[in-house]
Amino acid sequence: MRLLIDSFWRAAAYCVLPRVMALSLLPLLVIALLAWLFGHFWWDAGVAWLQSVLDSWSWLSFIRGWLQDAGVQGPSLLAPLLLAVLVTPVIVVLSVLAVAMLMTPALVSLVAQRRFPTLERRGGASFVASVFWSLGSTVAALVALAVSVPLWFIPPLVLVLPPLIWGWLTYRVMAFDALGEHADKAEREAIMRRHRMRLLGIGIVTGYLGAAPGIVWASGIVFAAAFVVLIPVAVWIYTLVFAFSSLWFTHYCLSVLEQSRAAAPGGNGSAPGSIVPAAPPGPRTNAVPSSPSSSSSSGPSA
Repeated sequence: MRLLIDSFWRAAAYCVLPRVMALSLLPLLVIALLAWLFGHFWWDAGVAWLQSVLDSWSWLSFIRGWLQDAGVQGPSLLAPLLLAVLVTPVIVVLSVLAVAMLMTPALVSLVAQRRFPTLERRGGASFVASVFWSLGSTVAALVALAVSVPLWFIPPLVLVLPPLIWGWLTYRVMAFDALGEHADKAEREAIMRRHRMRLLGIGIVTGYLGAAPGIVWASGIVFAAAFVVLIPVAVWIYTLVFAFSSLWFTHYCLSVLEQSRAAAPGGNGSAPGSIVPAAPPGPRTNAVPSSPSSSSSSGPSA
């Protein structure tokens, strides 16, 4: 628990560094570019396709016509609103992958240079392995979310299942990337197995912190005049939360790795890769040879 709290405060302190603040804006620019590309090339086609799907539902067409006759123009916004709801989870997943692929390596290098300069880099995971690990974990989390949707209608579970699934995804992606450059495969698997519950706890806490930008997002919808300002702020807060998450995992995982290497046989608390000097020789004692008379033995008597 002490290591968890220490890693938490160190991660919070690192978030105010200029380098971390600048890195938190880089995924925002990538997400904004992807959102602009989607809006420019596919938004109108997506709205038209979704509108045709909605028009094919007779019962929905009847309700929309009845509302329009009553002077309510809201149903015309149903297709754009539904498309935005469908696209938002994709943007969230892309932000997770963007943080994992763009921010996490830089943040791990920052923590290693400032706090663990002597920790040996054994390079157990390549960039390709990290990408496949992140993609596989993301697909598994999306499948779990889709399967668990019917359980969200049970009031207690809707507050437990989504944060638990997103916490599991964050723990899998962030812990792997935090250890990928310094730990070999055996060390990484051992740490992720022995500290699974603590790492999952970090993921769940950061998952709940990730819900904070949703409040800003909702405020942008309610206060339409501030929509242009509040939505980018919400996305930036979201990426900053993931930066904090990456820093928390990095501080914790590298601390555990350093301690495990120091406690390993032959570690002696020294830096990995260092040579432990041999102990100085003790004082030499010169053996006094015995005299021939004292060392001679009597033969058998005649």
